[in-house]
Amino acid sequence: MSHLSKALIQALEQVVGQAGLIHDAERMQSYLSDWRNAYRGQAALVVRPASTAEVAEVVRLCREAGVALVPQGGNTGLCGGSIPDDSGTQVVLSLTRMTAIRAIDPANETITVEAGVILQRLQEAAAEVGRLFPLSLGAEGSCTVGGNLATNAGGTAVLRYGNMRDLTLGLEVVLADGRVWDGLRGLRKDNTGYDLKHLFIGSEGTLGIITAAVLKLFPAVRSLTTAWVALPSPQAAVDLIGRMRTLCGDRLTGFELMSRQSVEFVLQHVAGCNDLFNEVHPWYVLIELSDTLIDAPLAQMLENGLSEALEQGEALDAVVASNETQVAGLWALREGISEAQNHEGPSLKHDISVPVSSIPAFIETTDRKLLEAFPGVRIVAYGHVGDGNLHYNISKPIGAQDAPFKAQAEAIMHVIYDATVAFAGSISAEHGLGQAKRDAALRYKAPLELELMRTLKQALDPAGLMNPGKLL
Repeated sequence: MSHLSKALIQALEQVVGQAGLIHDAERMQSYLSDWRNAYRGQAALVVRPASTAEVAEVVRLCREAGVALVPQGGNTGLCGGSIPDDSGTQVVLSLTRMTAIRAIDPANETITVEAGVILQRLQEAAAEVGRLFPLSLGAEGSCTVGGNLATNAGGTAVLRYGNMRDLTLGLEVVLADGRVWDGLRGLRKDNTGYDLKHLFIGSEGTLGIITAAVLKLFPAVRSLTTAWVALPSPQAAVDLIGRMRTLCGDRLTGFELMSRQSVEFVLQHVAGCNDLFNEVHPWYVLIELSDTLIDAPLAQMLENGLSEALEQGEALDAVVASNETQVAGLWALREGISEAQNHEGPSLKHDISVPVSSIPAFIETTDRKLLEAFPGVRIVAYGHVGDGNLHYNISKPIGAQDAPFKAQAEAIMHVIYDATVAFAGSISAEHGLGQAKRDAALRYKAPLELELMRTLKQALDPAGLMNPGKLL
């Protein structure tokens, strides 16, 4: 039974219509747990507005009634940031009906989209006018722009294009009192005070609800070259990326590091993936070069760099893809890691970042401390070397039971996060804090930072009704 008053439910239905309201328990289930089923909650109602005006009215009505809202997009997050608590009193505010591409301005290199637009659809819309929207990640077929903004998503092309903060020029946001801030300006220069959009990007819906955005577009990629390279160590990866940056400049679009354990899981559990070398190697990188010119000499540039790396011992072996099918096969080895690890039982995921120069020492130190404290755990380390972001995930020892392993999750987390902070890193690089890392932030963020965050929260959401229990 809903915890909401009949009058509020009727008022909400008048705003969004029957199609925008879900109160049937069975239909609500997909909104109440994340895709891994790691977080599950209850809700009084799911509301699906179809316009900014409807979002604003829903927010106003819920604020007057003292009802908390949990904004939700594609629900592909890994930290439980879009899942309600278990009280059954909160309302899930799904933005998946807000799917309009409002404007494309090729001359200004911008696109204006609503929060419910699927990332892949955004990429396609850019391509239709000969442009590129460069954010790319494994969930791009189901994640939404609103969720990408709320978590400041990064993905595989941050090395060249930056994360969502770098790709955003303007926002439209419904504030906690129901007012609408129209900041949809496609300007690259606007020096008129505080840059308010950055308060909401990465705030995980705790300060307001992003309903639309003006995003940057780039010239379309017309040449692409991809290689799979075997390495002796993470230090070799750092050396190699430095070499490739010097040779290729900003043509270096992707540089993804993977441990052998990561690749082995993919080979075991993802159909169609094959080992590319006769020998087993401890580390691998996927390198991608791209250019806006047709027939740019990328293959030659890549081969020159790899030849030097092989001579210097930075690389042990390499293969360059010769067609689109082979390129897709290389990326499948990288993108399949998260899915493959799930087949091995509980996966303790840690999305951290350290300075690029510290990656080798971080991995060596953290691996050693973990294996000393928790013998037999399998370390699945991979990530975006160019921006220092590692997905440092842990699977249980072979033959171990799930429950005892999961009972060690907090202790394992502290080993990893203690090392992260020791190397001047961050406990969340691109997944956000959500509810998964909310309490860890108390230990690992500076008290003054938390004080300033709480000050912003109090100023913009004094009633504490915007995605409560997340981030703070």
